[in-house]
Amino acid sequence: MMNIIEFFRNLPQKKCSKCGNNIIEKADCYGNLCDNCDHPAR
Repeated sequence: MMNIIEFFRNLPQKKCSKCGNNIIEKADCYGNLCDNCDHPAR
């Protein structure tokens, strides 16, 4: 059985649903857009 920490460590990085770039996750990151695509000026 896999350790819970190893399980989360082995998850793939989240990808932006718009451009496909990796998302840098923050403590409360539940979105699926990167900072560039989610910028309010766009």
